[in-house]
Amino acid sequence: MAAQSPLALLTAQLNLDPDTAIAEADLMSHKLAVAEAWIAGHVGDAFNSACPAHVEAALMLAAHLYEQREAVAFGVSAEAVPFGVRDLLAPFREQVTGHVGNL
Repeated sequence: MAAQSPLALLTAQLNLDPDTAIAEADLMSHKLAVAEAWIAGHVGDAFNSACPAHVEAALMLAAHLYEQREAVAFGVSAEAVPFGVRDLLAPFREQVTGHVGNL
């Protein structure tokens, strides 16, 4: 079985029909690029498209960015999903505790 493209995976994640996916391809590609950049910054290393956890986190974040296109939402109640983006990426993030550097 051939691997699906990131855009095809995001289309499936969003449960979009093919016509909508074609019409929204540029926007979805942009959201994926933003998600990948955020992940790279969050973990302190390059986005790894071969890592299933990175890919799943990118899909979750890109889907969120696609569906929530404004900076704020009014009249809604939301909370982080357990095992969400940050939880998926936690093993890839360097943990630093205590003082770092010279006094």
